[in-house]
Amino acid sequence: MSLEKIKQELLESYRSDGGINHLDGPNLPSRKAIDLLAEELIHLLFPGFFQHNEYTRERLGDLLEERLNQVHRTLTREVEKCLLSSGDAPGDGRGADESERILAAFPTIRRLLQTDVEAAYAGDPAARSYEEIILAYPCILAISLQRIARVAYEREIPLLPRMLTEYAHRQTGIDIHPGARIGSHFFIDHGTGVVIGETTTIGSNVKLYQGVTLGAKSFKVGPDGKLVKGIKRHPDIEDNVTIYAGATILGGETRIGRDSIVGANVWLMESIPTHSIAYYKGENLVVRSRKDHEKAEG
Repeated sequence: MSLEKIKQELLESYRSDGGINHLDGPNLPSRKAIDLLAEELIHLLFPGFFQHNEYTRERLGDLLEERLNQVHRTLTREVEKCLLSSGDAPGDGRGADESERILAAFPTIRRLLQTDVEAAYAGDPAARSYEEIILAYPCILAISLQRIARVAYEREIPLLPRMLTEYAHRQTGIDIHPGARIGSHFFIDHGTGVVIGETTTIGSNVKLYQGVTLGAKSFKVGPDGKLVKGIKRHPDIEDNVTIYAGATILGGETRIGRDSIVGANVWLMESIPTHSIAYYKGENLVVRSRKDHEKAEG
């Protein structure tokens, strides 16, 4: 087949197969630009860790001003594209305003990330230093970008939140939706294959291992036959919970009570009470009080 014929067939496909074209519409945010922006945002959160040149306190103010101005320009441009994609007109300065709101959250995000690094150090006997955790642990990148994306998600900025968390997903194998609410001292050990859905809430001092899914049990369908969006679909994980590798917890009404442990490969679609342990004994799922379990084991 000649290239001319291929061109004509592709043009016909563009005309007839709608939905995956974006022609004559507003310019969409650039995935490459968002990926580079994600890296710059990480630099703002962890100064001196990922730069080629040494950072000193003496030069920090000037370097920060330069990077902040650059990030604000890039973020504003991409936010404006995101707003235009949904029909909003950012000509009133909303793009710059939204960018400033996101960046204004960084001191709070840094305080939360400090607790996440502390949790990783306390929770992993192989961790040798905070520097090792920040530089080498995939959960730090994934949690950092999710905490930023959560701010944009709350501001109802389209596209950008998911693009930021998907960059982290590609880099780490950890998939955290920007809509998830996550408390302090959050640690994901190893991390590969972790999935955390949009309406999940996670308390403080929660630890997950690789392969954990916090997902939806089912999807409600409306009268028009389409999925109903914006409803609670994912579980709630209370404070001081540990969930071991391969566990799957599903459903918007499912709650894991505080101070509980969910064992490896456990499948849960119902709540478990405070201070419980859930595990398999043979092929049977056992949910019991941790106190009773510890007495039996002792």
